[in-house]
Amino acid sequence: MKNETNTERTCPKCGCAYHGRPALSRTDNETLICPDCGTREALEALGISSEETEKIVSIIHRNRAE
Repeated sequence: MKNETNTERTCPKCGCAYHGRPALSRTDNETLICPDCGTREALEALGISSEETEKIVSIIHRNRAE
């Protein structure tokens, strides 16, 4: 399981490479997607606008870097 988080994957939704744990897509409950797309899907389900969603994803990235 430890090696799972170090494996580079490509998100089938956005095409970006990522490391770490994947998220389970809410659209089919089967597809593994990158954490960013998982966050976007969750926020979309809550009715958050795409503009606000991108701000939130940006903040998450900024805080990860610290």
